[in-house]
Amino acid sequence: MKIDNNKVVTMQLDQNSGSGFMSKNVYVNGYFAADIKLPNNYMTCGVNVNLYVSNGDKYPGCHDEVDIEFLGTRREGEYILQTNVYVNGSGDGFFDHNRLVIGREEPTTRYNCRFYVDDIPIRRYPNINNPATYPQRKMWVYGTIWDASDWATEGGKCRMNPSYGPYIAQYKNLLAGEADSRVKLNQTQETAMKWVHTNYLVYDYCQSSSPPPNLSLTPECAAAAAAP
Repeated sequence: MKIDNNKVVTMQLDQNSGSGFMSKNVYVNGYFAADIKLPNNYMTCGVNVNLYVSNGDKYPGCHDEVDIEFLGTRREGEYILQTNVYVNGSGDGFFDHNRLVIGREEPTTRYNCRFYVDDIPIRRYPNINNPATYPQRKMWVYGTIWDASDWATEGGKCRMNPSYGPYIAQYKNLLAGEADSRVKLNQTQETAMKWVHTNYLVYDYCQSSSPPPNLSLTPECAAAAAAP
């Protein structure tokens, strides 16, 4: 990993290791963002490039995390975008998108988590005042590139191929600051998010029919559509 004079963080994944960075400061809520340049190798199966906030190193067994991940595929230049929310060591659901280069997220405010790409909202995860479904602890900001072949490709059906590497990811314009949790999505943003869901949504555990969500275990599903 290296950081140049223009404050561009360059990270590499090869057959030996991946790379990552971690913030010095911790955050309870805020706006977290980066311009991310993804590897443009011929095939990127198994490659995972991400931006996330987590406290997993501080609270083992009580892992809180909010992440946005770009998962490589067999097709050159194509990625799947997945978002995850983990609370107290468990994770639920994800949102998929398939042709994005720049990732932005506003993971934690007192009222909801919102995920953005190119300033377009793609997912809203509500805080329903239930500690079992919403992150409560201070978290650090991370960015990593790593080999997720065993986890992200159905048990290794499409593994990272070192012969196509090394895989290079770059981060710039990293932001970590306060967010106004009172601000709601405006009508233009609501329309844009619906358009994304209509055209690019692959899977939403709140809308799944196989199996259908257990609302007693996922009460955030009932609140997601109505969240500000």
